[in-house]
Amino acid sequence: MANPDAPRQQHAATRVLQPTVKSHLAFTLLCALIMMVMFTLLRVALLVYNREMILDTPASTFLEAFANGLRFDLRIVVYFSIPLLLALLSAKAMTMRGVLRFWLLAASSLALFLGLMEMDFYREFHQRLNGLVFQYVKEDPKTVMSMLWYGFPVVRYLLAWAVGTVILYFAFRGADRVTRSSTASGASRAVAPWYGRVAVFMVLLLVCVVAARGTLRQGPPLRWGDAYTTDSNFANQLGLNGSLSLIAAAKSRFGDDRTNIWKATLEQPVAQQTVRDMLLTENDKLVDPDTAPVRRDTTPPAEKTLPIKNVVVILMESF
Repeated sequence: MANPDAPRQQHAATRVLQPTVKSHLAFTLLCALIMMVMFTLLRVALLVYNREMILDTPASTFLEAFANGLRFDLRIVVYFSIPLLLALLSAKAMTMRGVLRFWLLAASSLALFLGLMEMDFYREFHQRLNGLVFQYVKEDPKTVMSMLWYGFPVVRYLLAWAVGTVILYFAFRGADRVTRSSTASGASRAVAPWYGRVAVFMVLLLVCVVAARGTLRQGPPLRWGDAYTTDSNFANQLGLNGSLSLIAAAKSRFGDDRTNIWKATLEQPVAQQTVRDMLLTENDKLVDPDTAPVRRDTTPPAEKTLPIKNVVVILMESF
């Protein structure tokens, strides 16, 4: 019996992905738009879930917060799009849409999970994701996991995460199909030469650097303080991006350039002697060096003491 779908399947089999700069740029931009929409929806969910903190704040304040949030979201979207940007340099890499989609899905799904977890985190601490996450997990992971399981709707969050991940999968897959440029097997289509792709890459690199900085001013890039543009703390916090805040906290806690690195690496005797060298002078004498590291008696230098001592006697006559 003849298969009615055989001609269509044979036609699809003879079509191969033909990489072009135009199709790859369209795929990149469409995927970036999908991620921007995801972060905006997570911000809306955070606003609705903590709506009791709105109070009498006008809607214009939250519109300003959402506008600030687009700048922060754009930063992390640029980071997620780096593999797609680098793929522009190789015609073979542009054909690996499956690998690129897998990366986008994994990164976006993780950001989605953090965004869902952040709704109750903000309700508890009135802060976006930060170093408290690592502090609580480090203190007692078993107790923290038990508190989360019995105190928060973990199952609902996991189901929402799974559904959101499936939606992201089909969204990225749809972006791939819409922007896919294919040609018949055996046919050839001119691919942009390497110097043309390098030129486009340099232009995109400049645009991405500006977008990742989040600002056109000189000096440091976009920082958390740039979100504080209104009188409402909730609206200001809403303008931040939880994933970016958590990444910054991880860099501060685990990075080599964190401010408290010496506390973790300096031995106790060395640290104690360093403090004593900073505080004690030649006129100080430790009272109890074993139990009180810096308790001391100070004897003023004789050369700086007045040689004449006046004794004042007050006589009070009784009447």
